Amino acid sequence: MRIHDFDMACWIFGGAPETVTAIGSSIIDPEIGAAGDVDTAAVTLKFSDGRIAVIKNSRRAVYGYDQRIELLGSEGLLSAGNILENTVTRSTKDGVTGAKPEFFFLERYMRAYSIEWNAFVEAITSGSALPVSLDDGVNALALAEAATRSLKTGQTVSLAEII
Repeated sequence: MRIHDFDMACWIFGGAPETVTAIGSSIIDPEIGAAGDVDTAAVTLKFSDGRIAVIKNSRRAVYGYDQRIELLGSEGLLSAGNILENTVTRSTKDGVTGAKPEFFFLERYMRAYSIEWNAFVEAITSGSALPVSLDDGVNALALAEAATRSLKTGQTVSLAEII
C-alpha cells in the first residue's frame, strides 16, 4: 500500500532518497502478522541534501480513507487534508462535528485517474513524452524493497544497495 507514497515522495523531492529506515507492527489484525506482514508502519526517507520524509501507514482507518500530506520548511507549512464526504459541519455547545473522509480510494482519486488517462491518451495520440518514466516505477519499487529489508533487519538501508 505504500508504493504510491514512495512514488509521490520521489516526485515531490525531485528524485530518490539515499537511505530508507522502516519500522512496523501487526497490532490491529493478528492474521496480517501471521502472514508475515504488518498493519501499522512508519518509514523515514533521507535525501542526499539532508531533507527527510516520514511516511506513516495503517491498514485500518475505520472512519474513511485517511490520506494527508504536510510539507514543513523554513518558510512555513503546506498541507493537504482529506477529501470529505461533504462540507457540512455542525457546531453546538458540545463541539464541532463534520463529515468523514471519503471511504475508498476509488472515490478519492476518480478525478486523478481521469487526468492520468487523458495525459496518457494525449501522449500516445500526439507522440509527446509520457508524463512518467520507467525510472519513476523503478525508484518506487526500489524504495519498497529497501523498506522491506529495513523492516526485516532493523537497519537503515542504502538505496544504492538495491539499485
